[in-house]
Amino acid sequence: MKVEEALKEASLRLSSLCQNPSRVAKILLMNYLDVSIEWVFLNQKNEFDESGYFALVKRYENYEPLEYITGKASFYGLDFYVESGVLIPRPETEILVDKVMEISREYNEPKIAEIGTGSGIISIMLALKTKANIVATDINEKALILAKKNADKFDVGGRIKFLNCSYVDEILEDIDILVSNPPYIARSYKLSKFVLNEPESALFGGEIGDEILKDIILIAKDRNIKNIACEMGYDQKASMQKFLEANGFEYSFYKDLAGFDRGFCAKLKI
Repeated sequence: MKVEEALKEASLRLSSLCQNPSRVAKILLMNYLDVSIEWVFLNQKNEFDESGYFALVKRYENYEPLEYITGKASFYGLDFYVESGVLIPRPETEILVDKVMEISREYNEPKIAEIGTGSGIISIMLALKTKANIVATDINEKALILAKKNADKFDVGGRIKFLNCSYVDEILEDIDILVSNPPYIARSYKLSKFVLNEPESALFGGEIGDEILKDIILIAKDRNIKNIACEMGYDQKASMQKFLEANGFEYSFYKDLAGFDRGFCAKLKI
């Protein structure tokens, strides 16, 4: 089959599953043939063995996220390894990294702890862009293996200590900044079939959704951690505001690029 014919058929098959089926069809072809987008445009008439390509298309039709199929996701303009069983990075989390970078300017070498590191994107970007000492935790051993692989890819493996534990249970040293993109979705919230193929433990924060966020705030208070930066759900501003005030934090909220409330930065009052 010719490249143009395969792309046309794939686009038709994917048309009901995504907003830009032509783009997805091209990404799958590039991944299958290990070629660039320029190659795809210049070789439309080329013949190739399409069987493996349509096997990838079938995986997408079965609601497997594109990032799991290709094994990579873009974050901050860099390609990170991703795999099934670990949360896929989202563009809005780049804003959280920006916020932590702003806070870190108050310190020469801040001690940063990340809860729920997943693929490691937050800690890795902070290692690349600051002089911080970083400890990253996760209860998912598979995620930690992937995070270490990503850290080594960007030559910051020696800058980040990865720990398999809940919250910051195994971190004994002082912490200046606590950062997390925790599970914050309510158990009853209806998610797309693609998202439901990601690990539940990285998505759902409890029956209400904000339970883990509240735990993080309490941990920061108990450990006398001065700064917190967290991503949150679009409808959790009121509950977070009330809980932060009740536990002695000054705070500010930020929005994502779509204009939704997406996170907060908080400082423990002296």
